[in-house]
Amino acid sequence: MKKESLKIIYMGTPDFAVLPLQKLVEGNYRVEAVITMPDKPSGRGHKVQFSPVKQYALEKNIPLLQPTNLKDPEFIETLRSYQADLQIVVAFRMLPEIVWNMPPMGTFNLHASLLPQYRGAAPINWAVINGDKETGITTFFLQHAIDTGEVIQQERIPIEETDDVGIVHDKLMVLGADLVIETVDAILAGNVKTISQNEMADPTTLRPAPKIFKDTCQINWNQPSKVIYDFIRGLSPYPAAWTTLQIQDGQAAGTVKIFKTHRVDEDIPHGSTPGTLISDNKNYLRVVTADGLLEIDSLQMPGKKRVSTGEFLRGYREDMNTECFIHIEN
Repeated sequence: MKKESLKIIYMGTPDFAVLPLQKLVEGNYRVEAVITMPDKPSGRGHKVQFSPVKQYALEKNIPLLQPTNLKDPEFIETLRSYQADLQIVVAFRMLPEIVWNMPPMGTFNLHASLLPQYRGAAPINWAVINGDKETGITTFFLQHAIDTGEVIQQERIPIEETDDVGIVHDKLMVLGADLVIETVDAILAGNVKTISQNEMADPTTLRPAPKIFKDTCQINWNQPSKVIYDFIRGLSPYPAAWTTLQIQDGQAAGTVKIFKTHRVDEDIPHGSTPGTLISDNKNYLRVVTADGLLEIDSLQMPGKKRVSTGEFLRGYREDMNTECFIHIEN
């Protein structure tokens, strides 16, 4: 079968899923329809926002499906009417068997980790949070248990010491788009040799990648500097690590998001405990950790934009006319 004859259904929602779809369309692969999440309100005005994948599909006039229930009989019949040969899933949602088992060539998923490591919703975040030196991208055929199907192909990339999750996300997005095309071509050529994930790693060494919630993102200053440094970059720029500042002069406590830090090679001041804030109130904010100091480079207060530490300190000096104004609640 030629690629122009291969009928593909594509499923995805966020930015990460747009580039693989774009590569398929621009490569003249036959994308019959796109399935994405239903529209939902977001932002301060609660305006309905289209997903990035929906926006691209509309621009290219690709038929679009947005089912609320993937087992709905009407949706199933519509999906079956396309008579797709292959389905591709990139950052979508868990599919019922009646959907993933429908096309004769199967359904494959693009996952942003080196499976079987980091099965779950947030593989990029957890790889950086855990201080890994390497990650990658995997295509695999779907089966019953999530992220456990037989692996088709993988590609690896290093994680640099200064990479945050945004940088790693973008690297994997580009790598993943190319791997989707390579996987489709391999399926078309009939030379796919899959490998069971059970053969790839000791189950006792596997790390999960569960969904991240707000409580997950709170910084624990009682940990070593390296652990906190990796934690912050593993959540930056989104959803962002946070801590609580207590503003003096009767001001209320405020939650501050921290996006970037660096380790400071200086001794901890005598008597300081983890969470102690050290600042000249002009240029730097340093926080005592279990074994050293972390200097905050950029942060964001509620309702404000992200700023450098210098901008933050200047703003508070001007607004509050005080020299010593905050401490961290740990």
